[in-house]
Amino acid sequence: MEMETLTPAVTPPQRRSLLVPGAIVALLAVVVALFFVFRSGTPGDASPEAGFARDMGVHHAQAVQMAFAIRDRSDDVYVRNLAEDIITTQTAQRGIFMGWLQEWGLDQSSGRPAMAWMAGHGHSAPATTVMPGMATKEQIAQLDGLPKGQAAEVLFLQLMVRHHEGGIQMAQGLLKLSDRPEVRTMAQSIVDGQGAEIKQMKDMLAQRGAQPLPSILK
Repeated sequence: MEMETLTPAVTPPQRRSLLVPGAIVALLAVVVALFFVFRSGTPGDASPEAGFARDMGVHHAQAVQMAFAIRDRSDDVYVRNLAEDIITTQTAQRGIFMGWLQEWGLDQSSGRPAMAWMAGHGHSAPATTVMPGMATKEQIAQLDGLPKGQAAEVLFLQLMVRHHEGGIQMAQGLLKLSDRPEVRTMAQSIVDGQGAEIKQMKDMLAQRGAQPLPSILK
């Protein structure tokens, strides 16, 4: 009898995006477990943990907004996969931030200036500093106004590299100020995950003959 030849399965180059939901579930499980182990002595309204959760929630919301914008303006599979990763990951993380604030008995918004949680804690940033890496209203409008194609992809990648650099700055700031395990676990995940995506996006820009914006990371 003639034996049927089986062709080995080929791993897609962007299979990483298919693994993101599972990674998010794993991270969520770790963060939730750490929260219940160390829930005593919950952070106060002016604490670095509360400020980080609020500001990073706003920061993530803009990243998701830009990711939705490019998803509708690109036919490139890698750009669209990246956009889906950002939408999925940062939406899930933002939910965790808001859940922390609820469990800590704190409001999800505050009248305190953005990044005030880093001022007065041995950090040089003044209380009026805006969140690093955020795109301006004009840049968001420019992205929204571009038609589908490479120009939109380049602008998105440039803005998102800068945005991720700002997210890394915020997460690194939290790591210097907090010893709360579940918050530190999340901050380190942001540093690692967004650092990897920055490298990916710089490669995408190079493929399009473009350069990232000047780095804000020291």
